[in-house]
Amino acid sequence: MKADELKPLDSLLAGDFRSIEPTLQALDKHLTLRTYLDGYTLSPVDSSIWQALRSNRAAFSFIKKGSLVNLARWFQWVEDNHPEIQDAIKAKDLADKALVAAKSKKGASYALALQNADQGVVTRFLPEPSGYLHIGHAKAALLSDYFAHQAYNGTLLLRLDDTNPSKEKEEFQDAIVEDLALMGVKPDKVSYTSDYFDHLYEMCIRLIKEGHAYADDTEQEKMRDERWKGIASARRDRTVEENLRIFDEMKAGTEEGLKNCIRAKMSVDNPNKAMRDPVIYRCNVAVPHHRTGRKWNIYPNYDLACPVVDSLEGVTHALRSTEYTDRNPQYQWFIDTLKLRQVFMWDFARMNFIRTFLSKRKLAKLVDTGRVWGWDDPRMPTIRGVRRRGMTIPALRDFILKQGPSRNVVTMDWTNFWASNKKEIDPIAPRHTAISQKDVVKVTIFGAEAPVAPFTTDKPKHPKNKDVGTKKVAFSSELILDQADAESFKAGEEITLMAWGNAFVREIGSGEPVPTLTVELNLTGDVKSTEKKVTWLSSQGQTLVPAELWDFEYLITKDVLQEDDNMEEFLTPVTETMEDAWCDGASADLKKDDIIQLERRGYYRVDKGLGDWKEGEDGPKGKRLVLFCIPTGKTGPK
Repeated sequence: MKADELKPLDSLLAGDFRSIEPTLQALDKHLTLRTYLDGYTLSPVDSSIWQALRSNRAAFSFIKKGSLVNLARWFQWVEDNHPEIQDAIKAKDLADKALVAAKSKKGASYALALQNADQGVVTRFLPEPSGYLHIGHAKAALLSDYFAHQAYNGTLLLRLDDTNPSKEKEEFQDAIVEDLALMGVKPDKVSYTSDYFDHLYEMCIRLIKEGHAYADDTEQEKMRDERWKGIASARRDRTVEENLRIFDEMKAGTEEGLKNCIRAKMSVDNPNKAMRDPVIYRCNVAVPHHRTGRKWNIYPNYDLACPVVDSLEGVTHALRSTEYTDRNPQYQWFIDTLKLRQVFMWDFARMNFIRTFLSKRKLAKLVDTGRVWGWDDPRMPTIRGVRRRGMTIPALRDFILKQGPSRNVVTMDWTNFWASNKKEIDPIAPRHTAISQKDVVKVTIFGAEAPVAPFTTDKPKHPKNKDVGTKKVAFSSELILDQADAESFKAGEEITLMAWGNAFVREIGSGEPVPTLTVELNLTGDVKSTEKKVTWLSSQGQTLVPAELWDFEYLITKDVLQEDDNMEEFLTPVTETMEDAWCDGASADLKKDDIIQLERRGYYRVDKGLGDWKEGEDGPKGKRLVLFCIPTGKTGPK
């Protein structure tokens, strides 16, 4: 090659490996008997091409493997002998590393450079509005947001993939937008696949006319069997005219049209079964689309709509979970066949948790059959479910971003998930006290230090954080204790009444359960010397607040549910327990979504405060606190 042929090559070396491979081979051939590309010293052409190759991760990695011997020799020679041309590259590398280090969370590796990122980064989050977002979706959304808005100064698109009116609802669509806002994910643009139905229809017409798609009325089970065995459909060689005619019948929703679908003509027996003539258009006349109504009787499948609209909307990097890896060649086939603008793909591992399934179909079944209270049930792995259980948004973001964009598929225990939340809530959760109503024990206090009359005093809500504020704590000579504590006492034993002081157990009422206790206050006693520190509430000087303390179990009994497992066989029989309790008078001010710690019991989220009940909603029990136990990560679900 001559100098004027070499000069434009640097601009051709910015793409992915497949697009630059011919140029690499040409350079290798040119360097067979040369030390430099142009002349006998480092030329501007050598400098620009070396810098272009060094800036392209795909090219750089390939050259370092040494497959193209002459190109590798020249590249190493320039690197070793001409440091003066590398300053800009090194500065960019350091800046990229500093940016990634600053933006990524500790524990995750974000050391990946998106292709052509210097030309702009546009990512997208592409949920189907057929259910509420679960924590698997949260990872996809947060990673797309991270690379668009933090790692790079790019753009994030939210596109609701509404191509199946049988499963989709406006309720789900609105919930997705709300949940993303809740997580701090702010897309720069919101769109819908249905916005592009006309364009997708034209793309399908084009595929048919160019011989890349055909109409097929093969029965579904037979089609599935033929695809599995690599057998060509009897309809594969229909003429273009016949395919177009049938597509019109499908569009009209006629009897003949309803029997057919449109399949992409990719391959019959490709080892990758995703490439075996996938269905790309099908009829659906059962229900109207929640946005387009009855305008269409045909709808594109995800496999066609995804690459076409990604390219059309300007997406540069499509981040998808590894479950789509086999479909990446299919995605690329549509890009190439329709000659669309290139979109780069990045795969990351979805989050899997033990004794949990993230299939929206299975989650919807739990909701529809009444196994759970709804999509926001605290047992559900939805964003709303884990939030209702007590997961904070900062902890949720932190946990997911710590997982990073790794491709390693692992099934995690819930322990770390909830442990990250405990770090967030422990420093700020006000402390309160609850005593079980079941078999509550009445306690009489006597002694020189016993209160003559009930009184209240201000105490910090949090022993280590004064900024949390103070609360009124009542003291009197009449208390209530938990039955479990009373049963453990012995006459004459010294105990500690937490946040008050020591007392001697002087008399234990006869009977099972224990009905009463009489204790002598001993405030000069050493609290470090006692074995039993117990919570208590004064039954005088305050109005005790009734409360329901809820705890929850895993929905399924098996750690990992296989695809062919019958979900019904592994559902946990009892997944909720409730205990009626009395809470201190200060808890009357608690409201929905407050997070507290009940001494010796754990952390709780307020699902309903006394002021959160609607007229007539409280039923025969009256207004009460409803508290959901928040797992801490120590014992899994508890």
